[in-house]
Formats: sequence, C-alpha cells, structure tokens
Amino acid sequence: MAKILVVDDDPNVQRQLQYTLKQEGHQVVVAGDGAEGFRLWGVEEPALVLLDVMLPKLDGYQVARKIRSEEGEGRHVPIIMLTTDGGVEQRVQGLRAGADDYLIKPFHPAELVARIRSLLARFAPELSSDDQRPLGRLHVFYGAKGGVGTTTLAINAAIGLHRELGRKVVLVDGNLQFGDHRVFLDLGLDRKSIVDIASAPAVDADLIRRVLVRHDSGVDLLLAPPQPEMAELVTEAHIGQILTILRGLYDYVVVDVDKRLDDFNLHILDQAETIFVVMTADLSCLKNVRLVLETVGHLGWEGGRVKLVLNRSNAFTGITVRNAESALKRTIEYQIVNEYRGAISALNSGAPFVFTKPDSPLGRSVLDFVRQVDRTAATAAELAPTTR
Repeated sequence: MAKILVVDDDPNVQRQLQYTLKQEGHQVVVAGDGAEGFRLWGVEEPALVLLDVMLPKLDGYQVARKIRSEEGEGRHVPIIMLTTDGGVEQRVQGLRAGADDYLIKPFHPAELVARIRSLLARFAPELSSDDQRPLGRLHVFYGAKGGVGTTTLAINAAIGLHRELGRKVVLVDGNLQFGDHRVFLDLGLDRKSIVDIASAPAVDADLIRRVLVRHDSGVDLLLAPPQPEMAELVTEAHIGQILTILRGLYDYVVVDVDKRLDDFNLHILDQAETIFVVMTADLSCLKNVRLVLETVGHLGWEGGRVKLVLNRSNAFTGITVRNAESALKRTIEYQIVNEYRGAISALNSGAPFVFTKPDSPLGRSVLDFVRQVDRTAATAAELAPTTR
C-alpha cells in the first residue's frame, strides 16, 4: 500500500489518522508542525499528504505552496487539506495553495479512506494492480431553474450512454427530498434507495450493488428516499463515499441534482468531472446561469468543468442562441431540440424516449449529445499525462 504523510499538531488527530490508515494497510509518517511536515515530504517522498491548515511554524497553506514550488516536472503528490472551517473562502484558499481535496473536521473515517483511494488511483496509478479498472467519469446534471428538463435529460443521457455506446452506467437521483426518478421510470416506492446504504453500519461495493435497481434499459439506478423526511439520513460523508465507490464500478456515474447550492450539492459538484448546467432561453434562466457561473468562479473550480446545455433550443422565446451567449459572455456547448409532446408522453408513460423511441427527433438529439460527451471524455483521457 501507500506511504502517507500526516501533518497535524493535535496528538488525538494523529492517533486517529494513524489507526485508520494502518487499518487500510498504509505506512504512516507523522509531523507535528508545518516545517517538519515539509522536511519529511522531501525525505520520505510520500504518495499522499494529509495536511492540517492550522499548524505551528508554517501553516498548511504555506506548506502546500512550498511543496508545489519544489516539485519537479512530472511529479505531483496529492494533498488533502484538513480544516475545521468549511467556508468558501477557506476552500478557495486551499485549492489555490495547491490542495487537491479537503475534509471538514470532524469527518467520518470511511470518507477519508474513500478520498484517499480516489486520489491515489488518480495520481499514483503505479500503486494499483494492472487489472484494476480506471475510475469512471462523474457527470452531474444541474438545472439552472426548475422545469428546464434536467431530470429528463439526465435519465435519457444515461440510457443513451449505455444503449448507444455500450458504456456501463449508473444513474443517481441526487434530489433526496423530491427526486422524480421513480415517477419518470415507473418504479414503485418499495424499491430500495440510498437510505438503505446510509443506514448500514459499513458501506462497501457489495452493499451498493444490492441496493441498486436495474432498469429495463440496462442502466443501474440509485434512487432517492421514498419519503422526503428520510433525506436527512444521508450526509455529505455518505454521498462522497458512495460516489467514489460507484466510480470504481462504472464507466459513467450520472448524478441528477436539484438547483439548490447548499453544502450537500456543493459536495457533489466539487467531485464532478463535468457539470452540465441545463438551461432554457428565457431571462430568468439566464440570470440564474450567470449566478451559477459566478459561484463556480468564487469556488476556484476550473471553468472548463462547467458545460452549458440549452434545452428546447428551437423553441421560440424571443431570445436566440447568439443572444443568450452574448448575455452570458460564453459559448453554449450543447443544444437539445424542443419536442414537448414527445417528452411529456414519455414522462406520463414512465418510458424514457431514448429507450422506447430513439429515432424520434428528441431521441436523436439526445443521442447526438451523448456521443459528443463521450468523444470529449475519450479525447481528455488520451491527452491526460500518464505521470504526474
């Protein structure tokens, strides 16, 4: 397993991290201040660094910046920042200093383990066995406002990726209180949901497989709770661990979230490889898209992670695509045609149109969309460096 450097001045935290990491088979090196942490990074050459923010001598930001400035070409040790402050400014400062991820204290050991596995697989593939499958791509569909067709697009895109392109796909209903996947896919309230995972004493791939529901299209589903009050049983730690495990099992993890930018959704969006912001060409939606783009900038996320999807692109609203792009000062990457009758018929029958009518104008439009998405993903994989 990997050598991990823990830099934290709290003896209790040191003991907790050592116990958790050694249980996973990792070798652990500990430093009690920032200066010692930086020194041990150079001497021990760890595969990953767990770095507290508030440290004597050098704080975590200073240590991260020094590591990044000293790393040679082609080297990149992943850094997870540990902090008690979950504010946006703190997160942005850590990312700018060179951190790859962050955890808010106190955190669940299972989430820490999941984050470490994800980063080691991403930055240190030589630590993985030759037959380990690469992590799947996490794509999140976010609606700029209600009623723009986000859930319809997420469901049909997931089905298209599987049936048209042969990808292994899981679809996650991230709207925990009022998720509609059961309605859209004609599934009863008796089906298992994400609550069955969150309420288990331990989470692993076997448990998740038992909870997933196989749709007739071949796509696996992780459903939202059957009752709104059950949503509070699922925490950020749960969803982080679940998504990491799913990425190890599938080519694509497609998550449909609601429009709230609360801590839970931000946690999902932070892990996403691509965020598809679904919109329509009307003033209120354009206003919301601008706010979303501004929020992304404040959080320090790469602008390229966000892709705009104009749904009902040929519907007459008085605002053209060019007008919308001019107002947003950026390109709209994808467009889906308007076919309201076909979409509402599919919804009312519980039969997604990409599954039942893939040759319809709307079906062809969504299939064109998923082909573009898959080509972009393949190109990104080819251009990705083999060493970091």
